[in-house]
Amino acid sequence: MLAHIFKYASVFLLGMVKFVAAPVAGIAAGLPFGLIWGLSVAGMMTTVVLVSGVGKMWALHLRRRREEKGKPLFSRKSRRIVGVFRRFGMGGIAFLTPILFSPIGGTVIATQLHVPRWRILVHMLWSAALWGAAFTMLAIRFSHLAIFHH
Repeated sequence: MLAHIFKYASVFLLGMVKFVAAPVAGIAAGLPFGLIWGLSVAGMMTTVVLVSGVGKMWALHLRRRREEKGKPLFSRKSRRIVGVFRRFGMGGIAFLTPILFSPIGGTVIATQLHVPRWRILVHMLWSAALWGAAFTMLAIRFSHLAIFHH
Protein backbone atom coordinates (compact mmCIF):
# COMPACT_ATOMS: atom_id res chain seq x y z
CA MET A 1 0.00 0.00 0.00
CA LEU A 2 2.70 2.47 1.01
CA ALA A 3 4.76 1.53 -2.07
CA HIS A 4 1.83 2.46 -4.32
CA ILE A 5 1.44 5.81 -2.61
CA PHE A 6 5.15 6.55 -3.17
CA LYS A 7 4.82 5.65 -6.86
CA TYR A 8 1.82 7.94 -7.30
CA ALA A 9 3.42 10.73 -5.26
CA SER A 10 6.65 10.63 -7.27
CA VAL A 11 4.80 11.09 -10.57
CA PHE A 12 2.58 13.82 -9.10
CA LEU A 13 5.49 15.72 -7.52
CA LEU A 14 7.60 15.52 -10.66
CA GLY A 15 4.62 16.83 -12.61
CA MET A 16 4.61 19.82 -10.28
CA VAL A 17 8.21 20.86 -10.96
CA LYS A 18 9.57 19.10 -14.06
CA PHE A 19 6.64 18.03 -16.20
CA VAL A 20 8.65 16.05 -18.77
CA ALA A 21 10.07 13.76 -16.06
CA ALA A 22 6.69 12.70 -14.64
CA PRO A 23 5.77 10.22 -17.42
CA VAL A 24 9.25 8.71 -17.29
CA ALA A 25 8.85 8.12 -13.55
CA GLY A 26 5.39 6.69 -14.14
CA ILE A 27 6.65 4.18 -16.70
CA ALA A 28 9.57 3.26 -14.45
CA ALA A 29 7.08 2.66 -11.62
CA GLY A 30 4.98 0.42 -13.87
CA LEU A 31 1.86 2.60 -13.84
CA PRO A 32 -0.74 2.50 -16.63
CA PHE A 33 -1.16 5.27 -19.23
CA GLY A 34 -4.27 6.88 -17.76
CA LEU A 35 -2.86 7.09 -14.27
CA ILE A 36 0.46 8.53 -15.46
CA TRP A 37 -1.36 11.10 -17.59
CA GLY A 38 -3.76 12.04 -14.79
CA LEU A 39 -1.05 12.38 -12.14
CA SER A 40 1.15 14.43 -14.47
CA VAL A 41 -1.67 16.83 -15.35
CA ALA A 42 -2.79 17.07 -11.72
CA GLY A 43 0.77 17.84 -10.62
CA MET A 44 1.24 20.62 -13.17
CA MET A 45 -2.16 22.13 -12.45
CA THR A 46 -1.52 22.08 -8.69
CA THR A 47 1.58 24.18 -9.30
CA VAL A 48 -0.30 26.50 -11.66
CA VAL A 49 -3.09 27.04 -9.11
CA LEU A 50 -0.63 27.68 -6.27
CA VAL A 51 1.75 29.95 -8.20
CA SER A 52 -1.00 31.91 -9.94
CA GLY A 53 -2.62 32.46 -6.55
CA VAL A 54 0.44 34.28 -5.25
CA GLY A 55 1.52 35.43 -8.69
CA LYS A 56 1.09 39.19 -8.35
CA MET A 57 3.03 39.29 -5.10
CA TRP A 58 5.72 37.08 -6.64
CA ALA A 59 5.96 39.29 -9.75
CA LEU A 60 6.37 42.40 -7.58
CA HIS A 61 9.02 40.66 -5.49
CA LEU A 62 11.00 39.65 -8.60
CA ARG A 63 10.75 43.17 -10.06
CA ARG A 64 11.96 44.78 -6.80
CA ARG A 65 14.82 42.32 -6.49
CA ARG A 66 15.87 43.03 -10.07
CA GLU A 67 15.78 46.79 -9.47
CA GLU A 68 17.77 46.46 -6.22
CA LYS A 69 20.51 44.59 -8.02
CA GLY A 70 20.64 47.31 -10.67
CA LYS A 71 19.74 44.92 -13.45
CA PRO A 72 17.85 46.21 -16.48
CA LEU A 73 14.11 45.60 -16.51
CA PHE A 74 14.34 43.51 -19.70
CA SER A 75 17.00 40.94 -20.52
CA ARG A 76 17.54 39.19 -23.85
CA LYS A 77 15.61 36.19 -22.50
CA SER A 78 12.69 38.28 -21.23
CA ARG A 79 12.48 40.12 -24.58
CA ARG A 80 12.16 36.77 -26.35
CA ILE A 81 9.41 35.70 -23.97
CA VAL A 82 7.52 38.97 -24.50
CA GLY A 83 7.92 38.43 -28.25
CA VAL A 84 6.35 34.98 -27.98
CA PHE A 85 3.53 36.45 -25.89
CA ARG A 86 2.87 39.28 -28.37
CA ARG A 87 2.86 36.91 -31.31
CA PHE A 88 1.02 33.90 -29.85
CA GLY A 89 -0.60 35.17 -26.64
CA MET A 90 -1.19 33.11 -23.53
CA GLY A 91 -1.68 30.04 -25.73
CA GLY A 92 1.93 30.28 -26.87
CA ILE A 93 3.25 30.59 -23.33
CA ALA A 94 1.08 27.66 -22.22
CA PHE A 95 2.18 25.54 -25.18
CA LEU A 96 5.86 26.10 -24.38
CA THR A 97 5.55 25.77 -20.59
CA PRO A 98 5.94 21.96 -20.23
CA ILE A 99 8.86 21.75 -22.67
CA LEU A 100 10.78 24.95 -21.98
CA PHE A 101 9.70 26.82 -18.87
CA SER A 102 8.44 24.23 -16.31
CA PRO A 103 5.06 24.66 -14.60
CA ILE A 104 6.49 27.17 -12.13
CA GLY A 105 8.34 29.19 -14.75
CA GLY A 106 5.46 29.35 -17.23
CA THR A 107 3.02 30.45 -14.56
CA VAL A 108 5.40 33.12 -13.25
CA ILE A 109 5.87 34.40 -16.80
CA ALA A 110 2.11 34.58 -17.34
CA THR A 111 1.52 36.41 -14.06
CA GLN A 112 4.31 38.88 -14.81
CA LEU A 113 2.65 39.57 -18.15
CA HIS A 114 -0.56 40.37 -16.20
CA VAL A 115 -2.61 37.56 -17.72
CA PRO A 116 -5.85 37.07 -15.75
CA ARG A 117 -5.74 34.03 -13.49
CA TRP A 118 -8.69 32.27 -15.15
CA ARG A 119 -6.95 32.53 -18.55
CA ILE A 120 -3.75 31.10 -17.08
CA LEU A 121 -5.69 28.16 -15.63
CA VAL A 122 -7.60 27.40 -18.84
CA HIS A 123 -4.56 27.57 -21.11
CA MET A 124 -2.29 25.65 -18.78
CA LEU A 125 -4.94 22.91 -18.45
CA TRP A 126 -5.18 22.20 -22.17
CA SER A 127 -1.39 22.39 -22.45
CA ALA A 128 -0.90 19.94 -19.57
CA ALA A 129 -3.47 17.56 -21.05
CA LEU A 130 -1.91 17.69 -24.53
CA TRP A 131 1.73 17.41 -23.47
CA GLY A 132 0.91 14.89 -20.73
CA ALA A 133 -0.58 12.55 -23.31
CA ALA A 134 2.29 13.12 -25.76
CA PHE A 135 5.04 12.60 -23.18
CA THR A 136 3.33 9.54 -21.73
CA MET A 137 2.96 7.99 -25.18
CA LEU A 138 6.63 8.72 -25.91
CA ALA A 139 7.69 7.24 -22.58
CA ILE A 140 5.67 4.09 -23.32
CA ARG A 141 7.08 3.90 -26.85
CA PHE A 142 10.67 4.07 -25.61
CA SER A 143 10.16 2.13 -22.38
CA HIS A 144 12.27 -0.73 -23.71
CA LEU A 145 15.43 1.36 -23.23
CA ALA A 146 17.71 0.62 -20.30
CA ILE A 147 16.85 3.81 -18.38
CA PHE A 148 13.43 2.43 -17.51
CA HIS A 149 14.60 -0.86 -16.04
CA HIS A 150 15.75 -1.40 -12.47
